[in-house]
Amino acid sequence: MRSPLGRWFTRAAAVAAALSVLALSAPGQTPSYKAPRGPDGHPSLNGLWQALNTANWDLQGHAAQPSHVLSLGAQGAEPGGIGVVEGDEIPYLPAALAQKKHNYENRFTDDPEIKCFQPGVPRATYTPFPFQIVQSKDVILISYEFANATRTVYMENAPESPTDYLMGHSVGHWEGDTLVVSVTTLDDRTWFDRAGNYHSDALHVTERYTPISPDAMNYEATIDDPKVYSRPWKISMPLYRHLEKNARRMEFRCVEFVEDLVYGQYYKHPVVVK
Repeated sequence: MRSPLGRWFTRAAAVAAALSVLALSAPGQTPSYKAPRGPDGHPSLNGLWQALNTANWDLQGHAAQPSHVLSLGAQGAEPGGIGVVEGDEIPYLPAALAQKKHNYENRFTDDPEIKCFQPGVPRATYTPFPFQIVQSKDVILISYEFANATRTVYMENAPESPTDYLMGHSVGHWEGDTLVVSVTTLDDRTWFDRAGNYHSDALHVTERYTPISPDAMNYEATIDDPKVYSRPWKISMPLYRHLEKNARRMEFRCVEFVEDLVYGQYYKHPVVVK
């Protein structure tokens, strides 16, 4: 029969052991995940990936909202989301904040997504569609389902960008197991989300792709645009690998879906959709 003091030491030891396990399980304490290597010795990011959040509706935390088209009912409603912005604050300059509010008020007509513009960076990553990464030593190709947008990330011998593009100009390098991509010469016609968050032609995005498990990686994007924001700010989110049998990127060539919307006013005879 153990004494009360002995039982106390036994319980104390058990508590200490449990706390040790919790400490080892805390973020930053577990051994780093080592992703499978590609032929060049760096982590292989090949696969079909997708973000599972509501950032395309609004980068910041937001409540669910009804559809702006009454007849759509719940089908067109906006889901709520906890937000992906660090600190949940986008540091707009005062004049730029006024433009953001104007964008929000006119979001159902002015969002470039409505007209099937290529979504730009970083928005292409968290549209509610998957994207595919095909990796080699010299270049990494990222192919998005929405609007068939594509990007080439130059890992070596990157050419100069001759002009601005909706998807920008991407140059990458490795920092340990993290792929770091600098994206410049981004066309200012894209938005970051359906809430009207936007940028200028001075935008510089720095992306970081870090594998965290066999079927997930962490995505970060630092937004730097001195014409619109008072300081750089960051978004982050997990990306998940599609595991369905025969998973593949489908086509969403939405240009043909918006022809009547964009060009209908120029038709000699109006098109009647039945």
